[in-house]
Amino acid sequence: MQYIFNIGTPVMAAPLCRDFEKFKNEVYRELYHLWACGFEDERSDIANMTAGGVRAQFCDQECINLESYMKLITLHLIFTRSLPYVNLNFAGMPLSLGIDCDYSIFEENVVKCIDALYLESADRFGKPFDLKKGVPDELLEISLTEEFKTRLKGNDIRESVRKEQSDRMKSFKEKSLKVFGTIPLSVKKERHVQIRKSGTVVTRSLGERANRSTTSRNQPKGTPLEDIRHKDGNK
Repeated sequence: MQYIFNIGTPVMAAPLCRDFEKFKNEVYRELYHLWACGFEDERSDIANMTAGGVRAQFCDQECINLESYMKLITLHLIFTRSLPYVNLNFAGMPLSLGIDCDYSIFEENVVKCIDALYLESADRFGKPFDLKKGVPDELLEISLTEEFKTRLKGNDIRESVRKEQSDRMKSFKEKSLKVFGTIPLSVKKERHVQIRKSGTVVTRSLGERANRSTTSRNQPKGTPLEDIRHKDGNK
């Protein structure tokens, strides 16, 4: 979310660009709605992807589902840097998106989405296709405009995440050095370990514990003491 927020006005409505907390709350609200509607796998219904009462930002209100859907497509293209385009057939979208309006109005809103979200369309041969002339009943290649890709070049999300993690680890190391770097080495070696014995706490240094374990008179399990004496010739 911080990555999208940093991009700013190209991908967000102007009011949401001023306050990150407001933007974050809006995103969480939309994600909760998608989760509540079961928007996943083959059981999802993209006609229910937009919460009731939400106002369209650049489309006509009756085509708000188209606006939401194209926003997801645009975000998919932004985050997947190696994906040059997606194949879409706009002709069948009114039915799948639950849009009930004149087809001419739908075609106008398709153009609004393409312009507002910095997208461009091409036919299956890669030649530019002008949607202002009408929406064809065939697959079109929808991609980000070259100008918009240039504006995004300095905002690679993977680099941003790696830098953030690196800065966080560096901060942890500096804090650790401040805490543990001030403890003398001799104190570290003689750090006492508390051992509970017979209900009381006995304090021994690490060195004492090591010597105690090497001078233990405990016999190995399975070897009686009398057998060892008899073997050595002791009576």
